[in-house]
Amino acid sequence: MKWLTLRSATRLRRANPTGKRNYEMKFIVYILKSLKDGKRYIGCTADFERRLHEHNSGKVKSTRNRRPLLLIHSESFETKVDAKNREKFFKSGQGREYLTLHNIG
Repeated sequence: MKWLTLRSATRLRRANPTGKRNYEMKFIVYILKSLKDGKRYIGCTADFERRLHEHNSGKVKSTRNRRPLLLIHSESFETKVDAKNREKFFKSGQGREYLTLHNIG
């Protein structure tokens, strides 16, 4: 029985490597601006520090040739669904209009 418990705990750690429980996790929608070409990049993550490092170190294909990148806006959400919906909004025509109207980037 002990083996089953350890195995279950290992499986849970692999599914959630940060060790945070789902109710503690925050999801961040972020907007980066390229200092090279002035274009924006919009993304969503649960680990913003790691993701920003990946962008600025060239590990993200879509931003590799647009470095350096500067954070210009971020929003925090309780659920991944809410964060993804906000990311989709920012990538839509209305969202781009909103960003321009509010002088974000």
